Amino acid sequence: MSAAVEETSMGIDNRKLGMWVFLGSEFMFFGAFITAYLLYLNTTAGGPTGEIFDIVYTSISSFVLLMSSLTMVLAHNAHVHGDMRRMRLWILATALQGLVFVGGQAYEFTKFVNEGLVPTGSPFASAFFVLTGFHGIHVTVGIILLLGLWSYTHTGKVKSDQPLKTEIIGLYWHFVDIIWVIIFVVVYLIPWG
Repeated sequence: MSAAVEETSMGIDNRKLGMWVFLGSEFMFFGAFITAYLLYLNTTAGGPTGEIFDIVYTSISSFVLLMSSLTMVLAHNAHVHGDMRRMRLWILATALQGLVFVGGQAYEFTKFVNEGLVPTGSPFASAFFVLTGFHGIHVTVGIILLLGLWSYTHTGKVKSDQPLKTEIIGLYWHFVDIIWVIIFVVVYLIPWG
């Protein structure tokens, strides 16, 4: 198939445009969840109040996730230059950092539940768990995409002359990181009470 058939009239590949449209819709979903969180912020229904969040722990976990954007850029750069060995290395590093983040989130959720902050405990708790859990699901999907990309480079389904595939997954991964920055600031850093 020729490149002209795969591009829109604006000169952008249809697959890349499709990812941008998808990410736009996901941004709207997260906007709704963040709004719900802010609406229910002070409705704990007798549940935990005050300093339940461990800012230092979450900051370290957030730093790991943000550094994964760097390794994703390095993976795409290696792919553009046809260095599939380095591309695979950076893809695995990105997936590993994502796993560290998701593991940290699972630990944090367990800690919150043990301290009495349960998803059904209050409107605030529900909004918190839905917002951060929905993001965690997105990170998990990203990890699956990264590992799929990595395995496809071994089977020949992704070749050194196809960096668009890495770029599209990279767009998704950077979106997940950007959304986390917003969530981290709104949920963990800004004192709303």
